[in-house]
Amino acid sequence: MTDSSSLPRLDAHAARALAVLLEKEKTVPDSYPMSLNALLAGCNQRSNRDPVMNLDETELLNALETLRGLSLVIESSGGRVTRYEHNLPRVLGIPSEAAALLSVLMLRGPQTAAGLRAHVERQAKFADTSSVEAYLQEMAERTAGALVELMPRQPGEREARWRHCLSEPARHRQDGAGQRRARCPKSESRQPGRRRDPADAAAARGRSGTTGGRPDGTPGTAGVLIPTCRTGKTPHPKRKAPAPESPSQGKSPKGEHHKRKAPPARGLSIR
Repeated sequence: MTDSSSLPRLDAHAARALAVLLEKEKTVPDSYPMSLNALLAGCNQRSNRDPVMNLDETELLNALETLRGLSLVIESSGGRVTRYEHNLPRVLGIPSEAAALLSVLMLRGPQTAAGLRAHVERQAKFADTSSVEAYLQEMAERTAGALVELMPRQPGEREARWRHCLSEPARHRQDGAGQRRARCPKSESRQPGRRRDPADAAAARGRSGTTGGRPDGTPGTAGVLIPTCRTGKTPHPKRKAPAPESPSQGKSPKGEHHKRKAPPARGLSIR
């Protein structure tokens, strides 16, 4: 077991590579130890990853070199391709169940105990959420250095979440979405006929097409914004009614009834 001064501190790339090795050992044992190409595909996988990364081969090799220096990864050169396997439980002195929980935290970001139990199911089986919390509490209270910590419960969250302590906190999707929402507040929609403040309507009358102003500068149409045409002219507020069709077009005017005279009967004469 390591002491607190030798507790490994990994960058984001090294933590991702180590977590993928931990995950694939249990989920795809036939391809473990992993080749460099398979490990790169697992690091750049888009599902079940937060944050999503796009590492290249050089970045992955640098991360593997860091892990090898900490004895967390073992390289084997048997066969045609070089393969890699992790050594985390032996270095940190933790059981495989705790290592599986660490891998999920490194791959998915902070999780609740219930979420961890659901996501770690393919790597380790836990009877209930309490058993997951027992492993987490044990890793948080290690005398050699905490591997996980319980984060303060945020407003709107029903449960507090756990994060791993092997690397610096990463920027996750929901944090980035919140920043995007803060940078891009919902703008006020400008619709025809929408009532605005009289002062705003008077200030915008010259550039946005408001009409009906008075000499004193106040709007004459109660601040109603009327859009302008593409030609720059203001349309007339009232449209002319279509002219009624003339009787010569085959339709009779309203209120007039024309009766056709019946033709006289042939062959009959009236005396």
